[in-house]
This record gives sequence, structure tokens and C-alpha cells, in this order.
Amino acid sequence: MAPRLRRAVRRQPWQSAHALLLLPVLLIVVITVVDLRTPTDIHLGPALVIAPALTPSFAGPRTTACVGALAVAAQIFIGIHHGGIGTTNHIVQIITLSVLAVLTILYSALRKRRQAQLAQVRTVAEAAQHVLMWPLPEQIGTLRIASLYLAAEDEAQIGGDLYATTMSDGSVRVLIGDVRGKGLPAIGEAALLLGAFRESAHRHIPLAELATALDQSITRYAAELDSPEEAGERFATALLVEIPDQDPVTRMTSCGHPPPLLLSPGHVVTVPSLHPSPPLGVHGDLAGVEPTLDVFSFEPGDTLLLYTDGVVEARDEHGRFYPLADRAARWTDDSPEALMHHLRRDLLAHAGGRLGDDAALIALHRTPGDRRRHHHHGRGEAARQA
Repeated sequence: MAPRLRRAVRRQPWQSAHALLLLPVLLIVVITVVDLRTPTDIHLGPALVIAPALTPSFAGPRTTACVGALAVAAQIFIGIHHGGIGTTNHIVQIITLSVLAVLTILYSALRKRRQAQLAQVRTVAEAAQHVLMWPLPEQIGTLRIASLYLAAEDEAQIGGDLYATTMSDGSVRVLIGDVRGKGLPAIGEAALLLGAFRESAHRHIPLAELATALDQSITRYAAELDSPEEAGERFATALLVEIPDQDPVTRMTSCGHPPPLLLSPGHVVTVPSLHPSPPLGVHGDLAGVEPTLDVFSFEPGDTLLLYTDGVVEARDEHGRFYPLADRAARWTDDSPEALMHHLRRDLLAHAGGRLGDDAALIALHRTPGDRRRHHHHGRGEAARQA
């Protein structure tokens, strides 16, 4: 960001606060003028407390104290104009306004302290969330990637949905999953699954064996932490995808996860037919079921759209689910970044601006072979769209 732009960004809150400061000052002036012009038996001075009461909403205790002092001075001026401040009525009004102004200053100080504590907590939480969910690369192997994450919990950037990518023996491996629960309580289980994937995905093992390894990790975790009453409550759906650099195919293993969408130029959307296994951690070792490997064509120019159920289960005001396939068909010719932008705006509009569950999407666009740029996973992954 350019220095001039940074200075402009820093000045904007300061300028906004000073513009809002005109409101309580203007109220004091208006109430004082009106009180001076009304008969002596009508007392508008007590309304001056509105000014210091409004100030903490946009300013700190010092500014609130200044506004309170100005309100008390205006009350004294009104008392002098109406025959002196020695009358019982004016003395009571001045004392009452002073006490209320002091209470407002104390409230402003407590509010500012609370805001500072909340800001520190948010900073720590955001740092922890970024450590857990590494941003995806803009390009890895023959793929251009864009992602979108919408957390259901307020002030959270991630929750129970998760994704990760890595390179393994000339192929890109992608994990997208959804652990039971949502928001911050589900982060621990998401961290376990991500760690297990990052540890095992680089090994040259088939996707089915990788799914079994992840299932064993979830099962061990549940056995160590679950109480007897919570047995079987920790599980996760997951979709494992492997895309070779040289072959125009994609290999998938689904563990209870919804199938992706294959977007082809010309507004063509197909849904690959998967043979899903049970979710990870349901019964251990995938309940004795050997995960199925499904293979589909994935040509240059196509886009594979992965998502979690928080996307397709988002409801509008009439209770209708979000029609992801129909909406995605509008933007099959767009870049992954533009696709994520359109889907984010459209999904939030459908759900009335707020989702009931965490939602994640990944767009994997296959580029022609001569445009490949191999990026190591450790270089970090491009920022998610918020």
C-alpha cells in the first residue's frame, strides 16, 4: 500500500469521529438557545445530558469529558440568564447534570478498555486461525486456484470446514472437508484432520489408503478425548482429489462428502457420480469398507468446483436451498477468482447476508500444459476471499 494511501486510511476514522462530534456540540447550542428564548417556567436544561450521553458511542473518555464540561457550562449560563444560579432549581439541575456527565465519562473509559481487550482477543484468534488454515496457492502444478471461506460464527474467519493442497509425485492433492459442528468449537477437530493430511498426503500412497489413514487419525483422537456419552459424535466428511500434471483426469475418493461440480466452457455443468464411503471417524477404519477411487476426465479449460454442505444447504427467506449448480452455470467461462467473487455475492444474497453453517468453496481451473508453473507448497497459499 502506498504511503499516501496508508495515511488516508489512518485519517479516515479520525475525520469521522470529529464530524460526529459536531452532533453533541450542536445539540448543546440548540438546547441552550431554545431554553433562553422560552418562558422561565419551561426548563430545557436537563436535556443537555443527551450530548455527553451520545459521545461515548464514537469518542473516548477525554472527548466525553470535554462535551460534559461544555454541557455543564451551558446549564450554568442558562441559570445565570434566568435569574441566577443560586436558586434551588438551577443548583439541582447543575449538580444532576454534573453527576450524569461524570458517570458517562466512567462508562466511556470502561467501554474503551473493553474494546482494547476485545481487539487483542481478535488479533490472537485471527493469528491462530491463519496458522491453522494456510491460504491456498494461486497456482500449483497445472492448476489455478481460488477459494472462499465464510464462517457462520461472528468474528470467526474459519470454523468446522477445512481445505488444503499439496504436491505429491507430479500430482496435486486436495482435501476439502467438514467436521461435525460449526464455528470455533469445531476448530480443534479441523486442525487434527488438516495435520493428518499434511503429514500423509506427500507420501506416494493411493487416495484410498490416504482416506484410511485420515480415518484412523480421527478415530484415535475421538478415543482419547470422547466421554462414553459422546462416543461416535466426532466425525468428518471429506473429499480427497488427486490431479496429475500430465493426464487430463482427476481421481477422487469421497468419505460422505458431496460430489464436486465440473464446469466446462459454454455454461456446461456436470456432477461426477461418486461412490462415497462413510464419513471419517464414524466407526473406525471406515467401518471395514474399502474406499472407492473414482476417475473422471478433467481437460484443460475445465474448472472443478469443490464445496461443503454449508453452501448447498443455505436457505433463503422461503426455506429454499441454494441452487449451486444452476448459479455456477452462469460463470463457467470466468476465471477462478471471478467465479469465487460471483458465488460469494450470490450466496450471501440468497441467504439474506448470513449463513447458518460454515461454507467453503475451491475452484480448480486446469490450464494448458505450456502455462504450468510449479510452486512448492511451503511458499504459502494465496489469500482467501472474505
